[in-house]
Amino acid sequence: MAKANTNNKEWNLAPAPESADHVQVKEKYDLFIGGKFRAPSGKKYFPTINPANEEVIAHIAEANERDVDMAVKAARKAYREVWSKISAAERGKYLFRIARLIQERAREFAIIESMDGGKAIRESRDVDIPLAAAHFFYHAGWTDKLQYAFPHQKVEPLGVAGQIIPWNFPLLMAAWKIAPALAAGNTVVLKPAETTSLTALKLAELIQDAGLPNGVVNIVTGAGPTGRALVEHPDVDKIAFTGSTDVGKMIQRSLAGTRKKLTLELGGKAANIILEDATIDQAVEGIINGIFFNQGHVCCAGSRLFVQESIASEVDRRLKHRMNSLILGDPLDKNTDIGAINSKGQLATIESYIAKAKKEGLEMFQVDCAVPRKGFWCRPTLFSDVAQSSVIAREEIFGPVLAIQTFRTIDEVIDKANNTPYGLSAGVWTDKGSRIFNLTSRLRAGVVWANTYNKFDPTSPFGGYKESGFGREGGVHGLRAYVKLDA
Repeated sequence: MAKANTNNKEWNLAPAPESADHVQVKEKYDLFIGGKFRAPSGKKYFPTINPANEEVIAHIAEANERDVDMAVKAARKAYREVWSKISAAERGKYLFRIARLIQERAREFAIIESMDGGKAIRESRDVDIPLAAAHFFYHAGWTDKLQYAFPHQKVEPLGVAGQIIPWNFPLLMAAWKIAPALAAGNTVVLKPAETTSLTALKLAELIQDAGLPNGVVNIVTGAGPTGRALVEHPDVDKIAFTGSTDVGKMIQRSLAGTRKKLTLELGGKAANIILEDATIDQAVEGIINGIFFNQGHVCCAGSRLFVQESIASEVDRRLKHRMNSLILGDPLDKNTDIGAINSKGQLATIESYIAKAKKEGLEMFQVDCAVPRKGFWCRPTLFSDVAQSSVIAREEIFGPVLAIQTFRTIDEVIDKANNTPYGLSAGVWTDKGSRIFNLTSRLRAGVVWANTYNKFDPTSPFGGYKESGFGREGGVHGLRAYVKLDA
């Protein structure tokens, strides 16, 4: 039985598992190059594991430099011979077709995403998959309208785009990258994260069914060496990377002095600010959504909570009450709020930060719920009265760990919120529009949500600055990263 503890009362909910009987997952997946699945030249495969039960789901091909070179050559050939020659309207038809197929197979994609990544099925079903389809729909509409997006300029594609995505939003990140690249007339070589490659490979099957010309999208799987081979390949015109700040810096150094264009969407340490006039229940739900529903596995997670002193005790009480109602367990159970941590290594990282915070003497609250014996799990965790110098207030944890600080004045909280090397996102909760505009204009973050959190739309640009990267994805700003403009 799924259990949730709330205010010392135990609620027992009947299990509501999503059936995976109809989902077709192969025992082994090859590389997708030139429109066909091909065995890796090194004949190496690695397992992808369900983090909820530690069982092997499938074995994934490991691409080496030779495989990456084949994929880039296939992309270049497709760009030169096919994709750059067909009409923009024709390109749009392919993107529309992919979007519709994602919608038709949404249930299968959602289940595989939860099996492979550990996130709750409600998150995969209601957020990831619909947004992935929406990005293809949105960019399909731009294919024959680029001259209106960039008026009075000559618009040309870049050529071959190399794209590297992380494990937290596998299919959605693939859509964020692939859709604008294709809409602008480029071809693609995509490398998904090694722990969550399945939905990208299922997308490759869908691309085959959509009839996309061979080589327009290629998918090579593997770990760091595969990504490095793609970044350093001399015939790639653009690199788009989403991932850790450390790896982003390495990529930037690697491309310095080359002709390649680069966009980076990196780490974050978002500030979520609750002012005394905010609707507290709404704000608490936004905090839960911003850090716990996604296990903290988002670079824009609201992991630093700033609460005005006059309402701090009330926010603390309601937040803990809401946390105790969360259900941790089987990601495929529709009752589940908190799924599994993506990997054993990531769980170890999260636990190390919790240990450091406890060593600093911080007051910890952790949900008292049962944890499955197998799999990688972390209870939602909250630390109160956190100092600016604390390690959990400074470093990205990428887990369900919330650090709470208090403030008295607007100037104080702005100074505290901006006191970070990151600049990806932030949130503001207040009843006054003037305070929203004041704070959003002074917070140094690429995205600031007002009275909501973690809301995405393909028409809106997303991205950061400082050590959170540069460039935007989504909207016209995201298209700009995939075209050459001449006056």
